[in-house]
Amino acid sequence: MVWIDVLGEADLATKSKAIVRLEGRQILLLRTERGIFACNNRCPHEGYPLSEGALSAGCILTCNWHNWKFDLESGATLIGGDVLPRYKVMLEDGRILLDIQPIDPAERHASILSGIRHALDDADEQRLVRETARLVRLGADPLDAVRTGIIWAADRLQYGTTHAIAGAPDWIRLAHDTAPGSAEALAALGEILGHLAEDARPARHYPFAAGEREWDEGGFLDAIERENEASAIAMLRDALRSGHRPADLAPVLYRAALAHYADFGHALIYTAKTIEVSERLGPSLDETLLALLARSLVFATREDRLPEFRGYAQQLDGWGRLENPAPPLDAAALRRTTPASAMAVTAAWGARYKPANIFAILVEEAAWILAHVDERRLDATDARLADTVGWLDFTHALTFAEAGLRAVGSCPELWPALLLQLACFIGRNAAYADPASIAPEVTDIASFLAERRAALLDHGVGRFIISVHLTKTLLAAETLILHLPDQAPILASALKRLLGAKMKLRHGLRTARQMRDLVATE
Repeated sequence: MVWIDVLGEADLATKSKAIVRLEGRQILLLRTERGIFACNNRCPHEGYPLSEGALSAGCILTCNWHNWKFDLESGATLIGGDVLPRYKVMLEDGRILLDIQPIDPAERHASILSGIRHALDDADEQRLVRETARLVRLGADPLDAVRTGIIWAADRLQYGTTHAIAGAPDWIRLAHDTAPGSAEALAALGEILGHLAEDARPARHYPFAAGEREWDEGGFLDAIERENEASAIAMLRDALRSGHRPADLAPVLYRAALAHYADFGHALIYTAKTIEVSERLGPSLDETLLALLARSLVFATREDRLPEFRGYAQQLDGWGRLENPAPPLDAAALRRTTPASAMAVTAAWGARYKPANIFAILVEEAAWILAHVDERRLDATDARLADTVGWLDFTHALTFAEAGLRAVGSCPELWPALLLQLACFIGRNAAYADPASIAPEVTDIASFLAERRAALLDHGVGRFIISVHLTKTLLAAETLILHLPDQAPILASALKRLLGAKMKLRHGLRTARQMRDLVATE
């Protein structure tokens, strides 16, 4: 301990409180019925001066701004979240001495991570960012906050991976591209943590089954197909124990994700993002991330079994062997199609053209649809349940396409599945585009992308599910523009339309009419 003489005891006798400044800190001294106490003068909530607070019986200090209450004797925060830093006091020869030695960094690090878990419990977005800022100030890795958040949330996510995890690598990338410890970097990490807290409520637990089972690629794919979560996770554990990382397992994970037109593309998107976030956060998260992914693959809807998409299996089986006449390789051939006709056109192209060339045309059409969305259809209050669509539905084709590039880079034999599933997106979404509308133009694509990136860190959107889709779509489009320069103008136009849209976040009247009509058929 290093004791510092800060004040004469007699100087505290008249006012019962005093502020001393040491090493850039304001420290509040308080004389109470139980002795002299010292604490930070700034409330850990929003920094208001505790010297303007109220001291009550039992050594309870109240911040009058938001009623946070601190027990000076025990150190407990009675109302509020964060811990109030206190300092040891010693009296010697009528002088007040303080020990302001910093606590052990490892102890401080553990305390901050504990604070993050408490903030996640409370879905306290402000505190999540405060605690992350404390990690930065300590000199620790701010990604420890994200690691803590994912581990905290894992068994609370009933259906496995969510957009909170799928968006994490993109928010981390945005944080990485700003100044270390900047407000912008903290804002990006705060998006991940706040979204995890939201997705994990209510606080129910869905533990993963224990155990290991010998890794077998075919067995894993079969376990996912049979919706056997326990077996799939047990095999993944064995693969990890044998030294594999998620990136090493990418071919089989992508095959599982593309075995069906699954969950409106989420299966593939979540797989690509799981592999990416594992690379950013390191091997300590591998088991958690893969268990979540396996759970989400098991629960994924198999939409190729729906009447609308049922032709998918037949088209996939005949890929490259169909003798149907193929229209020119032009995005216009996909205008106003249905899923069945879009798949038929794509399959016909598959017998004549290289997969990468078909991919470029499919991405072009997916972007064209987003750039020409008929907003009237999205906001209509008399829409049928089957026609309930929103802006986010049109982003999935692009984020799916970007994930697909990763999949075929790892496993080229997945090209037919990727292309046909992109056709499913196009055929499903085509009905909601208005060809007569004028798509916005972007003259300087590089400047536009840079401006929109910066704007994401102060997006002002009230829901995490919206902000994460905006972020994932922008960064996915950036990747697609690099790979497909000929499609860059329409991709930029689609982004401008999406990012400038006024999204209606609640549809009370439409929902009421749909539920009334549904009940009438019971």
